[in-house]
Amino acid sequence: MEQFEEAGKKLSNVNKYQFWRHDNKPIELWSNKAIDDKINYIHNNPVEGGFVYKLEEYVYSSAKDYAGELGLLGGVVVK
Repeated sequence: MEQFEEAGKKLSNVNKYQFWRHDNKPIELWSNKAIDDKINYIHNNPVEGGFVYKLEEYVYSSAKDYAGELGLLGGVVVK
């Protein structure tokens, strides 16, 4: 939380915490493969960051739902 608070102090339009980056660049997801690639990338982030060993272990991810288990999304997946 301290890091988010420090980042928020640097910007005049942030009241307390800066959580999201302001320099993100949205891209169009033009095909099912592109969507799948992005979902896999997002699911892999906690593993790459060393937070978990398996995709399904990260509580705040839909990876568990995609693995056929019941996660926080309640089984909602993009098909």
